[in-house]
Amino acid sequence: MGKLLIVGTVAFDAIETPFGKTDKILGGAATYIALAASQFEVDSAIVSIVGDDLPQEYLDLLTDRDIDISALEIVKGGKTFYWKGKYHNDLNTRDTLVTELNTLEDFNPVVPQDYNDADVVMLGNLHPIVQLGVINQMKKRPKLIILDTMNFWMDNALEDLMEVIKHIDVLTINDEEARQLTGEYSLVRAAQKIFTMGPKFVVIKKGEHGALLFNESQIFFAPALPLEEVFDPTGAGDTFAGGFAGYLAASNDSSFENMKKAVIHGSNLASFSVEKFGAERMLKLDRKEIRERLHQFKKLTQFDIELQ
Repeated sequence: MGKLLIVGTVAFDAIETPFGKTDKILGGAATYIALAASQFEVDSAIVSIVGDDLPQEYLDLLTDRDIDISALEIVKGGKTFYWKGKYHNDLNTRDTLVTELNTLEDFNPVVPQDYNDADVVMLGNLHPIVQLGVINQMKKRPKLIILDTMNFWMDNALEDLMEVIKHIDVLTINDEEARQLTGEYSLVRAAQKIFTMGPKFVVIKKGEHGALLFNESQIFFAPALPLEEVFDPTGAGDTFAGGFAGYLAASNDSSFENMKKAVIHGSNLASFSVEKFGAERMLKLDRKEIRERLHQFKKLTQFDIELQ
């Protein structure tokens, strides 16, 4: 069984979409990544920080899925990271209403000894210095280091971000962020420029329009499954990353051909996460549903054509 180390936020989210709104519920990049990865035969652990205001039932939801939380620091008297956002009618744009870093402001990650030899490290969206601090604690070079980031760090910590990008194997970002990072409108050219920064693979997420996987001389496109209902897109990108990383850790194969399968698995799991608020759908997901939807993906992308 492969080892997967997950670094990111465990948080409170309050979400409003055209279909309703929630009070504080379980969220955070590490939460979504870990829940998605738990669908594979993988030994995973979260490195994160919360306050003692996080309910025990939320911690139990993670441990019930065999996710190691021994490196989830709980600060006595502290408050958990909190984000509140409101989505527009198209669900592709949103307004951040509240961001409270709380305990995350002084987060100094400590990699547990049992996971400093992890096969795959999934660096969820955090300050690049925190991400680099995790890489530096690894006892040996992981087989695969995957980094997720966002435009906020490009605006506010670009130098630190460029440093951590030098040390990774896979960068996952959305199309807008790829263009901002590289100054290239063409996503093919953007990926080529990112290769010069360090990564061997680039995954560019395009939301409801699927995802692109780039290697230096190869490109693969995975569509998003057309859904009857999209309820809440929060965490979809992290769920994709968790499925992607979880499959790669479980299969112990980082070839381009296997990464194509990982992209499909990530897209498949992300298609579930948007069907309910927050992590609710991921918490009720079973493997039979996952298999059935994978068949839908296969039918969506498979065809026969005669080539002259």
